[in-house]
Amino acid sequence: MQENEQITKEMWNTVMEKTRIPCMKLTLTDSNPSIFESKVGGLGYVPHGEQIPTDSKGFQLRLLAQIDCSQITLPDFPHTGLLQFWILNDDLAGCDFDNNTHQDGFRICYYKELDRTVTEAEVNEKVGNNLPFGEDLFPVSGCWGLAFSEETETISNGDCHFESYMENAVLDAYQKEVEEIPDEIYEAANDGFAHKMGGYPGFTQYDPRNEEDLHDVLLFQLDSDFGDGQDRIIWGDAGICNFFIHREKLKQCDFSDVIYNWDCY
Repeated sequence: MQENEQITKEMWNTVMEKTRIPCMKLTLTDSNPSIFESKVGGLGYVPHGEQIPTDSKGFQLRLLAQIDCSQITLPDFPHTGLLQFWILNDDLAGCDFDNNTHQDGFRICYYKELDRTVTEAEVNEKVGNNLPFGEDLFPVSGCWGLAFSEETETISNGDCHFESYMENAVLDAYQKEVEEIPDEIYEAANDGFAHKMGGYPGFTQYDPRNEEDLHDVLLFQLDSDFGDGQDRIIWGDAGICNFFIHREKLKQCDFSDVIYNWDCY
């Protein structure tokens, strides 16, 4: 790679490495998770006396995923309880692209303590009308367990902070101004795709946030997952979904202000 303003590939790699943060990578498994365990799709935990979340028109949401927080080791994330992501089973998968924090077509539920006397049969009896379009359009096919692994990663090339961070980091470290980040740096950078919590996001289109947005933490990301004759998860045309939260809200386990977004090719 040729030098850009005398900035070498090694310099770019050095500033890139400074963005490294922890994440939890998630892998789908063929296990049969209970209503108290981490899962994608299937039947979620609903306490006695509570109902499955609905949108403003009364249609039930469906469980996209739930996370047993005891499996999370990331700082600032909850380490006990159950974190759930529910979405509407419609053509937009519950996403309001004009108001992506409006929890109507999606809902985040957090239960710090679980009532283990709740049964799957009891929750199943609460399942009602979740087909607002009269057909099943849900991105998840079936129910899948989740395996967790601790990893780290550098900033993704689709993150809204990528360009400014890299330019400012080069200026701070080497006192060199950058007119344009070389294509080779974008191409070599992490693309952000994967099922995960924490780390940096991936997009098929673009980051719905801007640099001033306070939703600075990737709370949860669910990628399309298919192959081997199984379409496990499909977001539109092989897309990806992301949930973002402000770190201070995350520390307080306040999930009332979360961005939900998905895009596809």
